[in-house]
Amino acid sequence: MFKFDLKTILMLVSVIALLGCGPSPDERYDTGYSDGYAEGYNTTCKIRATMVEGDWDDENYSKGYRAGNTAGAQACRDKG
Repeated sequence: MFKFDLKTILMLVSVIALLGCGPSPDERYDTGYSDGYAEGYNTTCKIRATMVEGDWDDENYSKGYRAGNTAGAQACRDKG
């Protein structure tokens, strides 16, 4: 069978633990939505330019951004 020393086992456990440390798809969507909402609202209401994370390679961030941008722009139009 396989023989593992303590150093190898600790390294494997560390790698496995780190794999689960990234943000979840829901967190990425929420971040995108928040950025998009702020951008949509501020741009439509002509308040100011808005800095966003802009992680366009992340599908969940991009989907959230598009939805938030639409909702933010609509909220501005509904306000006035």
